[in-house]
Amino acid sequence: MANVAQLIRRQSSRELLRVPLDRLELRELQHRLLPTPSDQANAGPALYGTTNAAFVEDGGAPSSSSPSIIQQQHLNLGSSGASNTASSTARNRLTSLDRIDEKEEHINGVTGGTAGIITSSDDNKGVDVEGAAIVGQTPSGADPSSGDERENWDSKLSFLLATIGYAVGLGNVWRFPYLAQKNGGGAFLIPYAIMLAVEGLPIVFLELAIGQRLRKGAIGVWAQISPYLGGIGIASTVVSFNVALYYNTIIAWCLYYLFQSFQYPLPWSECPKEYFENGSYAINMECKQSSPTQYFWYRETLDISPDINTPQSFNWKITLCLFIAWLMAYLCMAKGIASSGKVVYITATFPYIVLIIFFVRGMTLHGMADGLAHLFTPKWEKLADPVVWLEAGTQIFFSLGLAFGGLIAFSSYNPVSNHCYRDAILVSLTNFFTSMFAAVVIFSVIGFKARMTYENCLETRNQTLGRLFDTTVIGVSDLAGDTMGSDGRHLSAVLQELPVCDLQQELDNTASGTGLAFIICTEAVNQFPLAPLWSVLFFLMLLTLGIDSQFGTLEGVITSIVDLKIFPRVRKEILTATLCGFCCVLSIIFTHGAGNYIFTLFDDFSGNVPLLIIAFFECIAVSYFYGLDRFANDIELMTGSRPGIYWMICWKYLSPLTMLIIVIASFAKIIVEGSGYLAWVAEAGTTRHLDWPPWAQVLIAVLVLVSALWIPGIAIARMFGCQPLADEPPAWFPADELREFRKLTDVHHQPSTMEKLLFCIHDDGTEGLCFPTSSSAQSKANSP
Repeated sequence: MANVAQLIRRQSSRELLRVPLDRLELRELQHRLLPTPSDQANAGPALYGTTNAAFVEDGGAPSSSSPSIIQQQHLNLGSSGASNTASSTARNRLTSLDRIDEKEEHINGVTGGTAGIITSSDDNKGVDVEGAAIVGQTPSGADPSSGDERENWDSKLSFLLATIGYAVGLGNVWRFPYLAQKNGGGAFLIPYAIMLAVEGLPIVFLELAIGQRLRKGAIGVWAQISPYLGGIGIASTVVSFNVALYYNTIIAWCLYYLFQSFQYPLPWSECPKEYFENGSYAINMECKQSSPTQYFWYRETLDISPDINTPQSFNWKITLCLFIAWLMAYLCMAKGIASSGKVVYITATFPYIVLIIFFVRGMTLHGMADGLAHLFTPKWEKLADPVVWLEAGTQIFFSLGLAFGGLIAFSSYNPVSNHCYRDAILVSLTNFFTSMFAAVVIFSVIGFKARMTYENCLETRNQTLGRLFDTTVIGVSDLAGDTMGSDGRHLSAVLQELPVCDLQQELDNTASGTGLAFIICTEAVNQFPLAPLWSVLFFLMLLTLGIDSQFGTLEGVITSIVDLKIFPRVRKEILTATLCGFCCVLSIIFTHGAGNYIFTLFDDFSGNVPLLIIAFFECIAVSYFYGLDRFANDIELMTGSRPGIYWMICWKYLSPLTMLIIVIASFAKIIVEGSGYLAWVAEAGTTRHLDWPPWAQVLIAVLVLVSALWIPGIAIARMFGCQPLADEPPAWFPADELREFRKLTDVHHQPSTMEKLLFCIHDDGTEGLCFPTSSSAQSKANSP
C-alpha cells in the first residue's frame, strides 16, 4: 500500500522530457482550483450536497447563465491585449491557467504562433511555462500558498505502481492462505470472489473515480460533497495512524529475522543446549516441549510474557530494530528517492521476484502436491457457516486497502481524462491473483514441511519399535492384544508414548499472520539446502511488502495533517520527523514481554470494524448526497462510457447493505463467542486461549470509537454552527472540454424509467430515498 509513485514523481519530475501539449491537457495539468474572491466571503451560507456550486448540471463547470470569475477575468484579459500593466490585485486573482494563457498570447505574438515547446523569456525570469505546468511548479507571480497547484503523476506506470503496491501487502502472503485452508479450501474462493464483486471492485472504482473527479485528498473529497460528511476523511486518517503505529512492529520483527539469517546454521534450526562441566549437555525443556522455530519466536525474539497483564521487561533487541524501522520510514518519506531513484522499483517488484523464485522451488519439493491438495480441496459444508463470509468480507478490505483514503489521494493526481474504470479492474484483479499465487507458493512449502514432519514421525516410531522388538519395521496388526503375551501391559504403555503420525493434522496446523511467517515458513526453510539464503530472500520479501504498506499508510496521515493546516508554518520534513519520532515512542508498547498481545489487539480491532463503517458512509455519501446519476455522468465524461446498472446498484444498495450486515455480524460474534488472544505457556511449550481483561476491552472500544465517532461528531458540530473543517473552493473540472473530447452530444443524461425506479431519481433530477428530499423541495421552490 505504498505511495511509491509519489516518490517516483518527486525524482523524475526534475528530469521530465518536455513535449508539446494540446489545449485540454494544458488546462488539465495546470488549472486546478476556482479562486475564492473576497467579495464572496460574506455572500451567505453555501449550498451543499447536490446543490453545491461544484456540482452543477453540466458536470462541474460553472453555469453558463452566471459566468465565473475566471471567465470574466479571461474576457478582461483578452480586451486588454494581455497587458503587463494590470494592477497587482487583479493579477493575484488570476488562476494559473490565466497566467499560462496570458503568457502564451504574448509569446505567440512574438513567435508568430509557433507550436511546440514554449519557453518564456520576458520578465518572468525564464520560467519554462510548459515544464511548470507539468510538474506543478508555481509560475511567476503566483502565490505559492494559494493551493492552486496540484502535482500530477509523471506517467501512468507511476500511478499503477503506487496503487498496486498500496493494495498488495503482507495480508496477501500470510493471511489469505490461512483463511483459504481454514474456511473450506477451494470452497472459500466462492465467498471471496462474491465479496470481491460486491464490495471490493465497486468501492475501488468509487474511490478512484471520486478522487479523480473532485481533485482532493481523503478529507477534502467528503467535505466537498457535504461539510456534514467531513468526518469520513478524518476517520480514515485516524485509522491510518492506528495501523501505522503497530504495522512498523512487523517490519522490526522482519529486520531482526533478516539479521539473524546471516548465520549457518540458522539460529532457529535446533534447540539451544545447556552444557555442564563434565561435557554433557541438556536440551532446553521449553524448546523440547514445543519446537526450535516456536522457541526462537516466542522466547528469543519476543521474550514473551505468560499473559497480557504481566509485561515484564522491555526487549532491547526488538526496540533497536523498531528504531531502525522508523528511521527508514522517515528517510524515505522526508527525502523521497532523491539519492537513488531505482530503490522504489526494487521495493515494488522484489516481492514478485521472490514469490516466483519460491514458486519454482516449491514445485520441486517433496510433498508439494499434499499442500496444494489441502489448500484447494473444497469443503462445501463450510459455505453454510456465516463466519466464512464474514472473514471473506473483512479480508477484502485489508487486502485492497479500502477506506484508508490512499486510493482517493492517488487518483486525485490523475488527469481527469484517465480511465479509472480500467484501473479499478486492473488493481483489484492483480491483488486477487497475487493472493492466489502467494497461497500456492506458501502451501507448496507447507506441504513439504508437513510431509517431512510426517515421514520423520514414522521413522521415529519404527526405530523405537524396532529396538523394542529387535526388528526394523513392525505393523500395528502385529501388536494386537493376543500377541502381546505377558508383556501386553508394558507394550500398551510403550505404544501410548509413541508419537501420533497424521499427515492431515500436520497440514491443519497452519497458523495465521505472524505464526505463519515466523514459525511455519521458517521451519520449512530449515529443510532447504542453503537455508540461510532462502531465509534472507523470504524476510527481504516480507520487509519490502511491509515497508511499502507502511509508507503509504503513514503518508496518508501526514498529507491529512498538511491539508488540515494544523501546523501551517512547519516544513514537511520537520513534520514528518516529528510524527515518526512520536510514533516511535508510542510503538515501544509493542516491544515488552506482553507487546505481542497488545499488537494482536491492535491488529484485530483498530482496522476491521472502523474500515467497514467508513466504507459504508462513503457509499452513502456518493449515492445519497452527491447523487448517483450525477456521479455516473461525471464518470462518463472522464472515461467516455457510463457505468452500468450493476455498479450503480452496488454503490446504492448491495455494498452498503453487505457492510452493514458484516458489522452487525462481527459485533454479534464477539458478544456470543467472546474475544481473546493466544497466550504462550512456557511449561507446556504451547499456547492457550485467554479472554481480554477489562482494561483491554476498554482499549478495544477506544480504538473503534476514536475513529468512527468523527463521522457523527463533525455532522453534529456543523448542525450547531461549529465549523471544524474550513470550506475549500471546488476543484476545476473541464466538463465542456471533456464532453467535446468524448464527442458526447447530450448535455444531460436522461435517466430511463428503470433507473428512476431503481435509484429514486425524481423528475427535477434530484435523488433520495424514493420520496422528496430537502434538496428536491428546494429545487422545486427555486424553479421558474
